Amino acid sequence: MKKAIIIYQSKTGTTKKYAQEIGAYLQERQIATFCLPVEKYREGMLQDADYILLGCWTKGLLVVFQKPDNDWRYFAQKTTVPQSAKVALFATYKIRTGSMFKNMARCVNHTGSFSVPNMKSKDGKLSGKDKVTIDEFIHN
Repeated sequence: MKKAIIIYQSKTGTTKKYAQEIGAYLQERQIATFCLPVEKYREGMLQDADYILLGCWTKGLLVVFQKPDNDWRYFAQKTTVPQSAKVALFATYKIRTGSMFKNMARCVNHTGSFSVPNMKSKDGKLSGKDKVTIDEFIHN
């Protein structure tokens, strides 16, 4: 059975809800899924993961200078993502994500090519578009 690990950083609970909805959808697709906040991550947890989904809330001014929170950036920079794993990024936001995904990707410590799908939610709910993105992510 394939394995997915979802690691998120949430401020108000919206990102946590979104991570859990992504996890539930992956489980419906027969993928063993583990969902945890960045502060519970321990070295080595990613080693046998087929899919790694990393998410956080959008910090910054309303429409410019979006970036991940410092806790998420620290986690992403110090954690080595296995080259064999497929990686996706997700974020929650109030108005726009702007440069959020570009700034998130810069933080992720991943060797090799790094072209990943991005998912976003304003309310923490998984949309139909997100489901299509996830299906493409796990089947390609």
